[in-house]
Amino acid sequence: MANRVKFLLLALVALLFSGCVNEPKPYDYSPLLSAKPRSILVLMPTNESLEPKGSSAVLANATLPLSEAGYYVFPVALVNDTFKFNGVSEASEIHQIPLHKLKEIFNPDAVLYINVKTYGTNYAIISSATTVALEAKLVEANSGTLLWEHSAVATNQGQNNGNIFAMMIVAAIQQIADSVSDAGFGISAWADNLLFMPDCNGCLLRGEYSPNFRQDRQLAK
Repeated sequence: MANRVKFLLLALVALLFSGCVNEPKPYDYSPLLSAKPRSILVLMPTNESLEPKGSSAVLANATLPLSEAGYYVFPVALVNDTFKFNGVSEASEIHQIPLHKLKEIFNPDAVLYINVKTYGTNYAIISSATTVALEAKLVEANSGTLLWEHSAVATNQGQNNGNIFAMMIVAAIQQIADSVSDAGFGISAWADNLLFMPDCNGCLLRGEYSPNFRQDRQLAK
């Protein structure tokens, strides 16, 4: 009997605490829904990491998930060649170009600014992990209105087996293999897919070229 009473009390406490958990605040999609962008100009990402390949890898992997989400994405090679032809090649300089200039040259509906927070493989004695962390914001090309912003982190860090020496050896081998093969490129594709994945609170809404346009789950709530 005593155990049953104790169980009921614990269940009641758990119920009370579960009732106190706040639902995440719904993301405000009103600017994006109002602007209805169909074409997106993706600029060369700025890069805070120590790996120079971070910007190009993230940019190369950004087009596909955005296209699959239902947006027209300007060819990145053509965009970068246009900037280089005009004497601008650094991402930090490209991000400073006024919107009216980008509108005049490319005529996009929206401009996507991506920043690479982390890119590369880190060795921590008993573990090795390749991580790519991104943050992005989508801006309406005519007005500069912020339409959407999001962030994503992808890593290949796995589980350990508890053997300290085996873990150190595996970590060292993994770090060398990841560095030589540039595992960051594959992880950046994962990070881009996480950044632009659909159907979650804060996720990018599908564009008009998607067969599931305006069927995003978060809009049904």
